[in-house]
Amino acid sequence: MKTVHLALIGSAGAVLLAWFVTSAVVAQTPAHLIENPGTAKWGPAPPMLPPGAQIAVLAGDPTKAGSYTVRLKFPANYDIPAHSHPTDENVAVVSGEFFTAMGTRIDRNAGMSVRPGGFVLQPAHANHFAYTKTETSILLYGLGPVDFKYVNPADDPRTKPSTNRD
Repeated sequence: MKTVHLALIGSAGAVLLAWFVTSAVVAQTPAHLIENPGTAKWGPAPPMLPPGAQIAVLAGDPTKAGSYTVRLKFPANYDIPAHSHPTDENVAVVSGEFFTAMGTRIDRNAGMSVRPGGFVLQPAHANHFAYTKTETSILLYGLGPVDFKYVNPADDPRTKPSTNRD
């Protein structure tokens, strides 16, 4: 009888534990989200990018651990000097034309054109650069926290005097 009683207590404990775990997972699951391009809330991109870019955070928080998705909009003739990231970077081009290549310095003759619908995977710790010729919009997603390590520290906009980041 004692064994049956302990088995029932153990079973009840397992059910209670499963309920707590399920509740915690449900509490952390983000709400269903649908956003069209016209409803994006654009603002200045973070200071790790050269001034002129704009960002709209769609999901997650790119400054924290976990998944994120953002839109980035770059003006025509925008350069992102050679850099790397601690995690993979996934890019889907939405509009315009995005040029990118692997390398330790920006080279406008080496960049490969990626047009709307195109995709780029920049692996973690791989030096790469990017630039635009026309206004370009991308979706960028991955695992945070996002960080940039510029190959040439002088290219890092965070080390330059403050400028207007429109």
